[in-house]
Amino acid sequence: MRLNYVFMVLKEHPYGREMLRQLLAAGFVPKAIIEEGSPVADEEREKFLTRIKGFPVAPTFTEQIKGLGIERYSVPHHNKKESRELLEKLKPDLIVLGGTRIIKPALIVIPMDGMLNSHPGLLPEVRGSASVAWSVYFDIPIGCTVHFIDPNIDTGDIVKRQVIRVHRGDMYEKLCWETIGLAGELMVYAVGQWTKGTLKGTPQPAGQEALRVAPPDVLDIVYKKLRDGTYKHFVD
Repeated sequence: MRLNYVFMVLKEHPYGREMLRQLLAAGFVPKAIIEEGSPVADEEREKFLTRIKGFPVAPTFTEQIKGLGIERYSVPHHNKKESRELLEKLKPDLIVLGGTRIIKPALIVIPMDGMLNSHPGLLPEVRGSASVAWSVYFDIPIGCTVHFIDPNIDTGDIVKRQVIRVHRGDMYEKLCWETIGLAGELMVYAVGQWTKGTLKGTPQPAGQEALRVAPPDVLDIVYKKLRDGTYKHFVD
């Protein structure tokens, strides 16, 4: 089923590769893919690959879309003029984010049905970057949230959220990898609701400010809490 939505993603981002794999498997084929090729894209891709080191990554976008006739575009920056004009030309009803930089309001208003993001953390408890690390650090359950994008960071209306069951012995890389899979599942759910005309969001309550990438001293504590079993949300 080819749908009038556009998939926006940083070049070869592992998060987006898994999300697109699941969307295509569900039959939700996008009208187009807009990839950002930039130093930021390279940095974010390597950051995520480090977080899931030792675990499999979905096939490349080139492999996934072969023979499907999906339009594919490359832009130097998702928020710049070239990207905005491309979206205005494509006129998507919906935009799905598969791992991008923070999107500016000029793009958010383009699709009439909104813009969706699947965040690898529970909202509103853990906004911003490195959600798994901060969840362990602050003893918050680990999970994912699919939500609409608004002009702020991870504050848009929530479509669905789900907790990941954490077992003793689970390590940081495994949990990061599991959030990538769950984020894809939640996006498939949201796009499915959109195709039925039943996509709805619930306004978020107030929550924490957006967090930045976890520094090495925080990651040391995260690894120690998982290794020593002192994280408070193990299920066993």
